[in-house]
Amino acid sequence: MATHLITGAGSGIGAVLAERLLERGDELVLLARSTERAHDLRADLPDATVLVADLERPESVESLELPDALDSVVHSAGIVELGPVAELSVDEWDTQLRVNLIAPAALTRVALPALRAARGTVLFVNSGAGLVAHPQWSAYAASKFGLRALADSLRAEEQQHGVRVTTVFPGRTATPMQQKVHAQEGQDYEAADWIDPATVVDAILHVLDLPDDATVSDLTIRPR
Repeated sequence: MATHLITGAGSGIGAVLAERLLERGDELVLLARSTERAHDLRADLPDATVLVADLERPESVESLELPDALDSVVHSAGIVELGPVAELSVDEWDTQLRVNLIAPAALTRVALPALRAARGTVLFVNSGAGLVAHPQWSAYAASKFGLRALADSLRAEEQQHGVRVTTVFPGRTATPMQQKVHAQEGQDYEAADWIDPATVVDAILHVLDLPDDATVSDLTIRPR
């Protein structure tokens, strides 16, 4: 039985992943941003352990009490605020960098002893915006480009400890975040036009279940 730490399990890709892992009998530790949200997660996923840490305040992860061994840490949480550089506020930059980049770095550091003990995997759910930055996407893309750099450095640093590091770059996926993006873009949203979150989860599970003789460093998934 494997033990996984997941952020962003309340919706989208993270929610589907949490359900799939529980269905097969794995143990889950989930992060919730508040006690109220933790209550909701416990109601939805009663077999999971839910801890409280607000990723908008990355320092809040410092006090987490994690298991002694973790087979994976999956960073699925993220936020997005579109807008031109000429209009994005400091707060909009700061919040996206904190949630999308600084918090994953801080949480990974806290979890590393447990990951090393299990020779586990760190998996970053990045974005197509972590590969190409389009107009209006500067702050979000910057956070995701930074997340890719974090993964690359971590992979080189932790190889000696047996910790594997994978970045998954999904294209537009039918999640509540994608619905918000369409609203910000002023476009109609049709979930059927985009990748099913379950398809991304299939790829994540493949990475998490790899035998010890191989690793996947980067995986890009695009809508057909």
